[in-house]
Amino acid sequence: QVQLVESGGGLVQPGGSLRLSCAASGIIFKHNDMGWYRQAPGKQRELVATITSGYMTNYADSVKGRFTISRDDAQTTVYLQMNSLKPEDTAVYYCNAKAPYRVYDYWGQGTQVTVSS
Repeated sequence: QVQLVESGGGLVQPGGSLRLSCAASGIIFKHNDMGWYRQAPGKQRELVATITSGYMTNYADSVKGRFTISRDDAQTTVYLQMNSLKPEDTAVYYCNAKAPYRVYDYWGQGTQVTVSS
């Protein structure tokens, strides 16, 4: 059973911080590029950040300088540290896994992040 299980979402005030975690099982974690995506109400799902199996990172312009993606291969977990949160960051955040020998992605169930005063 392949599982990507997100945690760490919640309600936070503007300017606050949250750390999301995604624990993976059923995959060879080290072989996978990992990512975080988000979907706000009425909007398309968008890429937030990615980190490759070689630890190269990429960020959406809207989160550069505020969010940091990292991975712990020993714990098969990918993280998203979110600082200086804004109301427009409110969305369901999804964990994603890609491997070169798969033509499809694996997705987590999502975790809700709400930024509101």
